[in-house]
Amino acid sequence: MTTPVHPSEIRLIATDLDGTLLRPDKTISERTTDAIRSAHEAGLQVVAATGRYPATLAALLTPVGIDYAVASNGAQCYRLSSGDLLFEEVVPTDSVRAIMDYLPQALDGVLFEAVTDHGLVHYAEAGYFDLVHEYERRMFPLRYLEIPKAAMLDHAIVKLAVRHPSATPEELLDTLVESGLTGFHATTSGAPFLEISGPGVTKASGVARLASVLGLESRQVLAVGDARNDVELLEWSGIGVAMGNAVAEALAAADHTTASNDEDGLAAVIERLLAS
Repeated sequence: MTTPVHPSEIRLIATDLDGTLLRPDKTISERTTDAIRSAHEAGLQVVAATGRYPATLAALLTPVGIDYAVASNGAQCYRLSSGDLLFEEVVPTDSVRAIMDYLPQALDGVLFEAVTDHGLVHYAEAGYFDLVHEYERRMFPLRYLEIPKAAMLDHAIVKLAVRHPSATPEELLDTLVESGLTGFHATTSGAPFLEISGPGVTKASGVARLASVLGLESRQVLAVGDARNDVELLEWSGIGVAMGNAVAEALAAADHTTASNDEDGLAAVIERLLAS
């Protein structure tokens, strides 16, 4: 923000999940739980802004009182208490087709997953599941339906995921950027795959739409995150805070930093805000 924002103006706290709200073991600390509840008691709204899909969010967030979840890197927003989908953006079919044509030619071994049906159905190419790590299978027990990538184009895709046996998500991103293709937004989150949404779809666009629904402006939002997919949100919000474990891009985008997710960095941010 070009104009400094006083903490008293903040009405909404948008928090990333993995690497921010969640500790390395994917649990929420008691201190963080207490801080979120205190924020709600003070009249603030705490919402999730995540790259995750909606299926697993209610069980994780409802116990700590978080009701709104901006999911799939800003492509969707759910109210968890009712299950209502407030909005959704999909990746244009022409963009998906162009990416599917280009990446396998540029980098042999690329495999695709298409997330459809409001984030509830996961179509994947043959061999994709073999690249899913064991810890992912435990933490995110998704059911992959195997179909050819051409058949994925028959569905409305909320998010396109790309994996490779050896190339990192950052290397996949660099390869896609080199193509010069447009009509989508690609990012990484610390997960072992490249994540592709519709054009202009980011956590910032998703939280902006939710804030508008709630009658709030960007300067009334404090955002906390750690990964590349948090950069736009940290830049857009009135106050952006990067975790101590954040990547360089997130640190550069933020106004402030806090402790790591293993040291209750999010809780510290909320506690300081409530004390200001």
